[in-house]
Amino acid sequence: MNRVLLQAQVVERAALRYTPAGLPAVDVRLAHASQIEHAGQMRQVSCEIHATAVGEVAGQLDRVAVGQTVDVAGFLGKQRNGRNVMLHLTELTPHPASMY
Repeated sequence: MNRVLLQAQVVERAALRYTPAGLPAVDVRLAHASQIEHAGQMRQVSCEIHATAVGEVAGQLDRVAVGQTVDVAGFLGKQRNGRNVMLHLTELTPHPASMY
């Protein structure tokens, strides 16, 4: 199974573009920070990950402000250049409390 659920902050968003098939697409950089129990100890976790959305989710993501917190779901795959991991978003829920 390849499914990722993450609460993160949008720290960078590229301009909306269109795929050769005419679908909207947008790339973002997401930052996550939390505390989780691991091996019986509390651990601080933080990371940044590149993500992409296509279609309806891209339209939703294009309306999210940089700095806003979102809940996302998706799957891991390669970036277009094939060298790094990218989170491919399939669901997006913005947090209204973090809107400007």
